[in-house]
Amino acid sequence: MTYLEGPEQFLWRGRLWKVSQVVAHWVETGPWWRSSGVHAVLGADEPGPVAGPVAGPVARPVGPDLVAERDVWRVEADRGRGTSRGMFDLVFDWADGSWRLTRCQD
Repeated sequence: MTYLEGPEQFLWRGRLWKVSQVVAHWVETGPWWRSSGVHAVLGADEPGPVAGPVAGPVARPVGPDLVAERDVWRVEADRGRGTSRGMFDLVFDWADGSWRLTRCQD
């Protein structure tokens, strides 16, 4: 599959499916509000009150879990014979550069 124009084909159950139409495309983020990075930024992971004066907020690095994204492509695809046709959600995960089939309605 290619990313620039969306997926063109994919293997599912050992068969090649060709994308005939991209129905929708959107970007999802992970549950960033549950990440350790958010807790660190908000100070929720601090062991207790800080002793002594505090000059201001402490900058903490933002982890990759806060910016993780994946592109979802809802496509209509068939096996090339005009018979088996279905709707599929194909996901490109930016974290590892992989494609996955996450939903199908065939």
